[in-house]
Amino acid sequence: MRKESFMAKTGQDRRKYLRVSTPLSVRVIGKNNIVLPSQTKDISPLGLRFEAKEGSPEINEETELKIEIPGALSAVHANAKIIWKKKTTTENGAPFDIGCEFTKIEEDNKDTFLKYFCDLLYGHRDPAIKKGEA
Repeated sequence: MRKESFMAKTGQDRRKYLRVSTPLSVRVIGKNNIVLPSQTKDISPLGLRFEAKEGSPEINEETELKIEIPGALSAVHANAKIIWKKKTTTENGAPFDIGCEFTKIEEDNKDTFLKYFCDLLYGHRDPAIKKGEA
């Protein structure tokens, strides 16, 4: 079993909050209402990172996210802005890692998301759910 990966602010890292490695299903809805199914790599109170193939949103693009939280009755809906985008490898057709920052989350959705995040931090989630890099 792997342990949760918590990344803190260090040296060149400009993050304001910890990030938690956790795979959550997310639907990314970009311009022209194109829906891109994906999975989060990590989350923070201010945003998340996901992997996507060609045709993914571009830097500064506004997107809508629908994040599936285990045990929640419905997906968390959020608006986000793409902050950065990097190829995972130099191979042709390689996917991108994409970092986005939340721009709007409805209050009840924010509560659901932040409760899940805090539960991960404090170990209140089933270890089978908590997957990440050692």
